[in-house]
Amino acid sequence: MAHFAKINEENIVQQVIVVNNSDCGGLEFPESESIGQSFINSIGLTGTWKQTSYNSNFRKNYAGIGYSFDESRDAFMAPQPYNSWTLNVETCEWEAPVPKPDVEITPTGPFFEWNEELGDWEDITLRTDI
Repeated sequence: MAHFAKINEENIVQQVIVVNNSDCGGLEFPESESIGQSFINSIGLTGTWKQTSYNSNFRKNYAGIGYSFDESRDAFMAPQPYNSWTLNVETCEWEAPVPKPDVEITPTGPFFEWNEELGDWEDITLRTDI
């Protein structure tokens, strides 16, 4: 199955759909993209559609609603999760300024969440407010 993302004028993903491989000429990306776009338009779905990879084999990341499409990088990117996080231009993924603790996670924890006020990862395993 092929996946296509509809992007608006600001290159923000509005919708993601699945298209049968046969409706993409049975070809693989990038050859399948223009055939898939023609098929999508033929069934009345207008707009700009970009093929996305469920396995992130191309265009860096699988598109999700609210993601942006960067034409110059030919990549889909999630929205920036926190102001302090920076974009890794190789992977087009956001990275925290401090690496997440590298500890073994078990079913009982520990569990970490980014705390923007602290500028660090917080162990939320024993928190009762979540």
